[in-house]
Amino acid sequence: MLNNFTREEKSWIMYDWANSAYSVIISAAVLPIFYKSLATGSGLASNVADSYWGYATSAATLVIALLAPILGTLGDYRNMKMKMFRFFFLTGAVSTAMLSFTDNWKGLLAFYMVTVIGFSGANIFYDAFLVDVADEDRMEKVSTYGFAMGYIGGSTIPYVISMVLIVFSSQLGITKASAVKASFLLTALWWIAFSVPMMRNVKQKYFVERTGSLLRESFGRLAGTIRLMRSSRNLPLFLIAYFFYIDGVNTIIHMAAVFGDSVGLISTSLMLALLVIPVVSFPFTIIYGKLARRFGSKVMILAGIAVYLLVCILAFRMSTETEFWMLAVLVATSQGGIQALSRSFYGKLIPKEYSNEYFGFYNVFGKFAAIMGPALYGLFSQVTGQSRYGILGISLLFIIGALVFLKVKEI
Repeated sequence: MLNNFTREEKSWIMYDWANSAYSVIISAAVLPIFYKSLATGSGLASNVADSYWGYATSAATLVIALLAPILGTLGDYRNMKMKMFRFFFLTGAVSTAMLSFTDNWKGLLAFYMVTVIGFSGANIFYDAFLVDVADEDRMEKVSTYGFAMGYIGGSTIPYVISMVLIVFSSQLGITKASAVKASFLLTALWWIAFSVPMMRNVKQKYFVERTGSLLRESFGRLAGTIRLMRSSRNLPLFLIAYFFYIDGVNTIIHMAAVFGDSVGLISTSLMLALLVIPVVSFPFTIIYGKLARRFGSKVMILAGIAVYLLVCILAFRMSTETEFWMLAVLVATSQGGIQALSRSFYGKLIPKEYSNEYFGFYNVFGKFAAIMGPALYGLFSQVTGQSRYGILGISLLFIIGALVFLKVKEI
């Protein structure tokens, strides 16, 4: 599949393969269910446990959102992008491994928050490397293949291994809790091993030279960039639209497992259903990329938003395991496509030598969005006493995002 990509493009794509194990096992499926079992087993009500998960996600995301602009600015200096990437990647991978040694739900939440900071921080620099490895006419293809390879490899293989360990734990002579913890360690090792090509072969091609104090220059450049962005109509409009619709996407990713548990789905069936998402997302992400080259990225992003809006409406009425499986397939048709095309769409709007700084803002809007969504879900769930109202509230984010995105001009 990757024969027509350069070594740098392949290495960049492989990091999606590497970190996607985290996305499905830690963010979406195994850890949320394990946390929920520990929390409710300690006496927490189901909807309160859901709320704490949402609040923890929001708090960790707030940290990286506040740091993203200055981190992005620092990363644009010569040789800094990879150093910053390595620091956050290792922070995320090591804290993921530490989840294997935690039996308390509060400890799980604490380490989970550190993993979110490491994972999200590394992605600021990973996303920004897209302009270093691909020309503008190849960005959509490289970005979509990155997400696609992540789904078929990183999201599927470690998850299947983890499911085998968990489902057949008694036959293997281990407890289910030990099997779950082994999946966390597997995630960390997978993440580290397949990040090696990225660190060895991807180089920072576009950069700015340091002429004085690193922090003083960085804050000065940051202020200048904010002024430039305010003078442009297209870029702020895209970021505002992205803020809302990616909020909905991230919230569904983070809250799907705890929501399914709250409406009565059995944990094993729930985890098997979530396996559908990466498997189906693989071909559909590539299809989104191909359709974007024919119809434009804007049309395909709007199509993805429409699918997610439908998911929210159907999820509110969901009551059976079969319906959850159907929704998982529906999410899978658009999850990778909307994320990949948003990344490449933005990459075409920004100056390459300041890519890290601009992607810092991209992540600010994405991360602040990820604060609002889970918190909104948690609030609606706690106030109403029913988690399904939290999902229905998320639909507003997709509506607002679509209306603003309609005003963005595609380059």
